[in-house]
Amino acid sequence: MYSMPCKLLLIVCCAISFQFAPAQQQPFPFWNEVQQLILIDVTDPKPRNQVLFVGSSSFTYWKTVNESFPEKTIVNVGFGGSTLLDQIRYIDYVITPYKPRQIVIYCGENDIAYDATVTGREVLNRFIKLVSLVRERFSDVHISYVSMKPSPSREKLMPVYREGNTLIKEYLKTINHSSYINVFDAMLDLSGKPKAELFLDDRLHMNEAGYAIWKQLIKPHLR
Repeated sequence: MYSMPCKLLLIVCCAISFQFAPAQQQPFPFWNEVQQLILIDVTDPKPRNQVLFVGSSSFTYWKTVNESFPEKTIVNVGFGGSTLLDQIRYIDYVITPYKPRQIVIYCGENDIAYDATVTGREVLNRFIKLVSLVRERFSDVHISYVSMKPSPSREKLMPVYREGNTLIKEYLKTINHSSYINVFDAMLDLSGKPKAELFLDDRLHMNEAGYAIWKQLIKPHLR
C-alpha cells in the first residue's frame, strides 16, 4: 500500500505523461479531468486552507466564482458530470491536498440522472460516506451542501431531488460545523416548475441569472 505522498507523486507523474499521451480509454470515470486538475495545481499551485468548491459541472461552469465572492479565496475543483461516488473515489486528489477550512459541495444530481434505480435515500447514503471520509481527514472542517437544483431538462426527476435534499438537510442538522443551502425553491416559478430563464440552451446548466441566485444564497454560508 502506497503512502499518501507516494500516491500523489504517482498521480502527478501520470498527469504529466497524460499531456503527451494519445487519447485512450479512461480506467475510471473522469480520470482525465482529475489528472488535469492535479497538473494545473502542480504548475500553478492553488491556495491551501481556503474555501473549496467541490462537485459537478454546475461548479465547473461557474467561471466567475471568485469574482462572485471577492472577500473570500475560492478554490474550485468541480469536474465534469461527476457523482458523489466520483467525489469519494478521488477524495485524496481533489479534496485532501487543499487542506480546506470549508468545503462547499454541489453533487448528487447526476447520481439520480444517470441511474433510475438511485433514490433520494441512496444519495443520502453516498453523501454520508463522503462526509465521513472528509471528517477522517479534517475533523473540524465546515461542510456546506448546496441542494440539488431543479433543471428544466430533468423536471421529471424533481421528486427524487426533493427527497434527497430533504434527507440531506435533516442529516446535516445532526452534524457539527455544517450547513444546508437551499437553492431549489428559489429556482422555481409560481407554478412550481424550474425557471427556464435561469438556464442555458441545454436546459441543464445555468446562465448568469442562475448563478446570481446561487451567489445570493451561498454567500451567507461562507466562512
